[in-house]
Amino acid sequence: MASRPGILTDWPWKPLGSFKHVILAPCVIHNIYAFMVKDEKDLSSFLIFPILLWRVLHNQLWISLSRYRTAKGNNRIIDKGIEFDQVDRERNWDDQILFNGILFYVSSKIIPGASYLPMWRLDGVILTALIHTGPVEFLYYWLHRLLHHHYLYSRYHSHHHSSIVTEPITSVIHPFAEHISYSMLFAIPLITTIVTGTASLTSFAGYVTYIDLMNNMGHCNFELIPRWLFIIFPPLKYLMYTPSYHSLHHTQFRTNYSLFMPIYDYIYGTMDTSSVTLYEDSLKRLEEAPDVVHLTHLTTPDSIYHLRLGLACLASTPQESKWYLWLMWPVTLWTMMLTWIYGRTFVVERNRFRKLRLQTWTLPKYNIQYNLRWQKVSINTLIEEAVLEAEEKGVKVLSLGLLNQGEELNRYGELYVQRHPRLKTKVVDGSSLAVAAVLNSIPKGTTHVLHRGNLSKVAYAVALNLCRRGIQVVVPCEDDYQKLKKSFGITSDQNNMILSKSYSIKTWLVGDGLTEEDQKKAAEGTLFIPFSQFPPKKLRKDCFYHSIPAMAAPASLENVDSCENWLPRRVMSAWRVAGIVHALEGWDEHECGSTMADIDKVWQASIQHGFKPLVIKTPLKF
Repeated sequence: MASRPGILTDWPWKPLGSFKHVILAPCVIHNIYAFMVKDEKDLSSFLIFPILLWRVLHNQLWISLSRYRTAKGNNRIIDKGIEFDQVDRERNWDDQILFNGILFYVSSKIIPGASYLPMWRLDGVILTALIHTGPVEFLYYWLHRLLHHHYLYSRYHSHHHSSIVTEPITSVIHPFAEHISYSMLFAIPLITTIVTGTASLTSFAGYVTYIDLMNNMGHCNFELIPRWLFIIFPPLKYLMYTPSYHSLHHTQFRTNYSLFMPIYDYIYGTMDTSSVTLYEDSLKRLEEAPDVVHLTHLTTPDSIYHLRLGLACLASTPQESKWYLWLMWPVTLWTMMLTWIYGRTFVVERNRFRKLRLQTWTLPKYNIQYNLRWQKVSINTLIEEAVLEAEEKGVKVLSLGLLNQGEELNRYGELYVQRHPRLKTKVVDGSSLAVAAVLNSIPKGTTHVLHRGNLSKVAYAVALNLCRRGIQVVVPCEDDYQKLKKSFGITSDQNNMILSKSYSIKTWLVGDGLTEEDQKKAAEGTLFIPFSQFPPKKLRKDCFYHSIPAMAAPASLENVDSCENWLPRRVMSAWRVAGIVHALEGWDEHECGSTMADIDKVWQASIQHGFKPLVIKTPLKF
């Protein structure tokens, strides 16, 4: 929102929220009726909606590419990251596509010569290019300078400039009134070709695609225009801007006003003197070497949309099933095939915390593949390659997230340490901090807890520590009871381990394997505290569900604009936090296999570095 919003700031369909796309329904229905019933075979009118879909896909591809490249760091222009406020401000980037769709359709019906367009006319393409180069670029330059006048800037254009670090889609984040003026401007070539009878589907779709291409490119925050282009054809510097050229406009505000062609900045003396230097420096920038890597993987087929490289509106909220994603199954299938063909770990996110450079790497494997024995070797190979790549890049700590640390898979990461005894990169499974997070989630005054779910390294450690603290651990499954009892050895701690079928205890420690039948047996008001990587399915509305072991990130953690799987905003899993703390403290040992760091030591170090325990609303007594 602009600092002092003017009239026509909000889009007319804002009250519709996520149902705003229904505004296109009358146009679609009318078009289908005319095409199928009235036999009006107007291909140019019919193709308006496929063109709109192409624009959505085109923009999304730019968003994913930009986020991937800026995470890796090569050719990045500005180091500063984006935050959730920018994601929220830019989440409705498709408003301008809806607006243009309505304008295109109405124009095709009321402007003589705007319907039944031919597929191709060379004179129309040339005329469109000439009009854009002349009147459109010239008028935009002066409109843009006018928008930077304090009166219009405070009421309209400041909304766009709220994004210092731009993403491709920042290009279309403007108040409604601004989009009206831009639409009138970009309509000049299209209407001219219609009036002169030279319009064609190619010139129409090509011009719209050109505008989207240049807009996205100019706001992508990484330099991609090779220097040899300007060497071969020097006048190109007047005809095409670069991402670094426009990036300066968002940091300096009073320079580089041109639309796509810097010629008018040269003519009127508003070109930033550091444009060439920033361009060359950005081209020379190498891929960033991280200090800490968190290694995770895809979960469900839909999880690709929840990654930071996916749909920003989904990535910025906790992961959950969305009904409309079922409609996207052809795209989902395509992304699955793409990840399998690519077949290697890829960077999805970068952060900075104090002096540490953090990255998240993702394996192109899904939950279901981790449950297949014949996939074990393939997954372990990918993880080992990631460990060795981290070693080559000088990474201090690599933390294993989700199923990458499975006991049956690689013995909580011990496999890689044994294979590479001289490994300088420390492999951390984060089990100590996960145990600490669970212990500190148990309400004060609790005397009994019920233990249910598959046993793991964290589960054993939680049970042992509770028994040592005098809290009785009730285990309803005899097999689990015997395993836990055996793991304790002959100590007094086992006296606090109780085999009982009673489900009346109000505090449950749960892991993978918690069934629907188990939850039905819980008393009203029961608090479920997970000790697993994956949260239990919330089946009871009369009970309370704590988060998986996790901590809230400090405000100084930069570039946080997406959620970690199903966790809330600015909350990180204990396994991920453990790797960061390990590097901050400079601990020189691995935490994997049967090894576990001092629980209290790790917890206190996390608190000292600004990470905070999660608090949920729970009943007073258990």
